[in-house]
Amino acid sequence: MPKSLSGLLEQIRTCRLCEAELPLGARPVLQAHRNARILVVGQAPGTKVHETGLPFNDPSGERLRDWLGVDRQTFYDAEKIALVPMGFCYPGRGRSGDLPPDPRCAATWRRPLLAGMPDIELTVVLGKYAIGWHLPEWRKHSIAEVARHWQDFAPGLVPAPHPSPRNNLWLRQHPWFEAEVVPFLRTRVSSILHRTV
Repeated sequence: MPKSLSGLLEQIRTCRLCEAELPLGARPVLQAHRNARILVVGQAPGTKVHETGLPFNDPSGERLRDWLGVDRQTFYDAEKIALVPMGFCYPGRGRSGDLPPDPRCAATWRRPLLAGMPDIELTVVLGKYAIGWHLPEWRKHSIAEVARHWQDFAPGLVPAPHPSPRNNLWLRQHPWFEAEVVPFLRTRVSSILHRTV
């Protein structure tokens, strides 16, 4: 592994580890910088993100930016916010949505990548695959159970459902998330970006 984060990112962007299994081929999509202070962990790119090469460039991203209280310019500033999914390439479709990220991706790249961003103050983990890796002791719990305990992990980590429109029903069934967790996220993100803490 290269010593610099920029060298590591070059390697990741040319990675072909899982290419044979990927329906649209390999196109690793992520955003990272050594100075980033907020880390957002999703699942894997969808088709629109694969096409554009821009993380969360879809309706999920619109909701996520609203949850964080940031505009597109701030969101896509790699020196402020790192966007590092569990899998960097579009994994294909299953019966109930996109397939899970290939575990080889995280096993190969995740630890050295996170080590290259030493100033992260807040990690937002979205969905069961991100929660399972970052909070392994909670892997077998439902997203609702983990997210309900968000104060146990804050202020450094906040577990959340994926912001996909597929989770509209979940959000209606768990109104406490947008009533309690989202305001905390907005305040925490703002304080980090404006260096008031």
